[in-house]
Amino acid sequence: MPLAMNREVFITCAVTGSGGTQDRSPHVPRSPQQIADSAIAAAKAGAAVVHCHVRDPETGKPARDPALYREVTERIRDSDTDVVLNLTAGMGGDIYFEGTEDMSRLGPRSDMAGATERVAHVVECRPEICTLDCGTMNFNEADYVMVNTPGMLRDMARRMTAAGVRIEIEAFDTGHLWLAKELVKEGGIPEPVLVQLCMGVPWGAPDDLNTFMAMVNNVPAGWHYSAFALGRNQMAYVAAAVLAGGNVRVGLEDNLWLDKGVLATNAQLVERAATIIENMGARVITPAEVRARLKLEKRPPLPR
Repeated sequence: MPLAMNREVFITCAVTGSGGTQDRSPHVPRSPQQIADSAIAAAKAGAAVVHCHVRDPETGKPARDPALYREVTERIRDSDTDVVLNLTAGMGGDIYFEGTEDMSRLGPRSDMAGATERVAHVVECRPEICTLDCGTMNFNEADYVMVNTPGMLRDMARRMTAAGVRIEIEAFDTGHLWLAKELVKEGGIPEPVLVQLCMGVPWGAPDDLNTFMAMVNNVPAGWHYSAFALGRNQMAYVAAAVLAGGNVRVGLEDNLWLDKGVLATNAQLVERAATIIENMGARVITPAEVRARLKLEKRPPLPR
């Protein structure tokens, strides 16, 4: 695709994620109320989209309990702050191996679920957007494999679409974009197509600019995309994504730091990203403008 700077940029805030960051910063939200409050603060700071995982309120460990998602959804929708809600559907495809001899035995931390269970919270809460991790890959976290087979992705995509939810493809490498294009071609992912380019996640696409441009150049014309990088390069990728024609994602899922030695809040990361975007001569757009661009349906509060 041709390289042209994006002048109308939306910011996604990835609020808490599913990594083991809950004890590394007091700002990583754990309970549904903390997650919703942090998402609302990010929206007030300029995020048009909030991307939410849930965690066990006591331990902070990642969870996929539909009741926790429902509470987060209710709290965000009941607030007076407008924001596009994006829920993850990345949980339930996690294999941990113990050793290298008995490969038929999964480790106790493994969490494998069927398609119905993996998207149950999406079907119930009907966010405007939900994620679909378009590939299987190794993670630099013990012997951990994120598993998303083509059949599982087709099944999950059908259920997401039937629930009236816009799919955000998460691509961690160029091969994931290759598979995503096939799913779109088959009609499993309807247009307009939205993709998140995930850079610097070991062992996916590294966050050097040559690899980033290879990812960008594999995004078909007409697709909408955002990009992020983990850790210290998060803000550099705000500028890189805008220059390359994309939108941006920041947040505590991907980076805990505002400056060296200074732990960030989600709102502070969004404010920093908005300043970068505006100093580049671009404009941060609103939730309403994102809905118009992506043909999203604003959801009313959930029935009690």
